[in-house]
Amino acid sequence: MSDTKYTPPKVWVWDKESGGKFANINRPIAGATHNKELPVGEHPLQLYSLATPNGVKVTVMLEELLALGHTGAEYDAWLINISNGDQFSSGFVEVNPNSKIPALLDRSISPATRVFESGSILLYLAEKFRAFLPTDPAKRTETLSWLFWQMGSAPMLGGGFGHFYAYAPEKYEYPINRYAMEVKRQLDVLDRQLADHEYISGSEYTIADMAIWPWYGALVTNKVYEAAEFLEAHTYTNVLRWTHEIAKRPAVIRGRMVNRAWGEPNEQVLERHSASDFDGKAI
Repeated sequence: MSDTKYTPPKVWVWDKESGGKFANINRPIAGATHNKELPVGEHPLQLYSLATPNGVKVTVMLEELLALGHTGAEYDAWLINISNGDQFSSGFVEVNPNSKIPALLDRSISPATRVFESGSILLYLAEKFRAFLPTDPAKRTETLSWLFWQMGSAPMLGGGFGHFYAYAPEKYEYPINRYAMEVKRQLDVLDRQLADHEYISGSEYTIADMAIWPWYGALVTNKVYEAAEFLEAHTYTNVLRWTHEIAKRPAVIRGRMVNRAWGEPNEQVLERHSASDFDGKAI
């Protein structure tokens, strides 16, 4: 192991020049950096997001609700470009004091309700529309256990493995090995569960699938971090089966496009205000 030895100082000092892909937007304090109001559309639900895995969770959920006929789930999706620091505007901080996407504002009730953290948004929408969350107590509990598993596990994948493997200014053996081991353990957890279940929490497609698929489905199909070969993703055959099945769902295809600011133009819907925004896209 060739990592340079580091001795932490007695008091940590913020180094603005520490590097890394997102160094220009990372900072150790919260709050707004500039004043800017958020746009508001005509629909009850206002989503402020970006098509990262956490953002995709919510747009997939909304598209699935609309596919079921829940017209109250119509939404306006506004692009929040995190590379430009849009998440630090005064308007966004009012909706999410943590300055992370996605953030939802429900204007169908008075006063309007803000919802932040992707797992909380999924649960909020599932309860509001009584969909994609089983009513049977045992099945509901199993689904919520997997939802919170994802919320606890994904930071090890994104902020841990993804950062050191793909985004850090230099490659270091110890953190890459440490997080690769944990991510492979997580994939094994999923693979064992999916060996005996069609979906994550059983025979029903739920918010647990919507939470886990954008992260781990993208990982094993090389759509995040380009690490599928490194992690031997092909060995997790049950995860791959589940990944490919969910990827075929029309609502999932649409949800992945919303607030997507990269890739082919026919796969992008920078803002979503109606179903017609998908016209001419790769669906």
